[in-house]
Amino acid sequence: MMNVYILIGAFLVSVFLGRIIIPNILIISLRKRLFDQPDGRKVHNRPIPRLGGVTFFPVIVFTFAVVTALRVMVNNISYEVFTPTMACEFLFLIAGLTLLYIIGIADDLVGVRYRKKFLVQIISASLFPVAGLYINNFYDLFGITFIPAYIGYPLTVLLVVFITNAINLIDGIDGLASGLSMVALVIFGVIFMHYSLWNFAILAFICVGVIVPFFAYNVFGNADKGRKIFMGDTGSLTLGYIISFFVIKYCMYVPGEDMQAYGSPVVVAFSVLLVPCLDVVRVVLKRARMGHPLFMPDKNHIHHKFLDMGFTPRKALITIQLMSAAFCAFSFVAVRYMDNTLVFVIDVVVWTLLNIWFNKIINKRLYGNGK
Repeated sequence: MMNVYILIGAFLVSVFLGRIIIPNILIISLRKRLFDQPDGRKVHNRPIPRLGGVTFFPVIVFTFAVVTALRVMVNNISYEVFTPTMACEFLFLIAGLTLLYIIGIADDLVGVRYRKKFLVQIISASLFPVAGLYINNFYDLFGITFIPAYIGYPLTVLLVVFITNAINLIDGIDGLASGLSMVALVIFGVIFMHYSLWNFAILAFICVGVIVPFFAYNVFGNADKGRKIFMGDTGSLTLGYIISFFVIKYCMYVPGEDMQAYGSPVVVAFSVLLVPCLDVVRVVLKRARMGHPLFMPDKNHIHHKFLDMGFTPRKALITIQLMSAAFCAFSFVAVRYMDNTLVFVIDVVVWTLLNIWFNKIINKRLYGNGK
């Protein structure tokens, strides 16, 4: 029970620090005119400060470091031991976050070419296999179980870069990236609590804590009064990288630490991130089919579709969140009674059919009967 109290305390400290720092970031952004300028692709129609994500990394690292140090100092038999292996995992996580934090700030302030961002993301992702964290089992998805290291290492790097960019690219309307990230972090936090992996659970809820005040300013803040802020690439890269860390930790099979109480870890993790991940796949495939540059911004993401269907940004946010929750609920239940591969295929097919339906609604709204 003591670990639960510590987790709640860490969450509250994170909320408190975020609530203190974000208004100051707003003041600096307004004075230095560090804005996200509106354009034809973006939803907002006036300059908005975009450095909200600068808060995430220092608050997360500070809170987690202090809480972990205190837990180690007062350690007794009722506490989880902070092993050298676990220490390496978290230290490499912090190292990768540092690189992404630097490139994120640079991109938010002056802009960085996507090739440089990808290079830093690949380097950061490569630190997980170095720490011993990699995808080594598909839990019978498509009939695949054990995955050798020479395949698991590059697969892990690819997956981390993919998830990181999925969170980054879904950040198109107020509260969407932060809202989806909060839900994912809460789910992973609860899962780690179930398996008594308290350090991971505490980190997850610390991340939720720092998002809460940002979410309030981002979604409910008044732009006319200078109370609205975006997370920018600094924030989305930070959240995406941490979520990918939890995905790899949860999906990695360790003998004696079977984490299948909620079903196949691969399918469960996929369902939590289904909306941002499949949206990236759909957008990239569409760009490739139309001969457009794969990494150039456009207005084809899921939130743009909802806006084209006539939804307000707030209604689009709520609907996409509910849609994501529905996929999660279905997968969590179905994976207990159905084959893993079948659950995965159903998720993908339903997502595809929904997008076809959305396209028909958009065409009818724009062109009458779609002619």
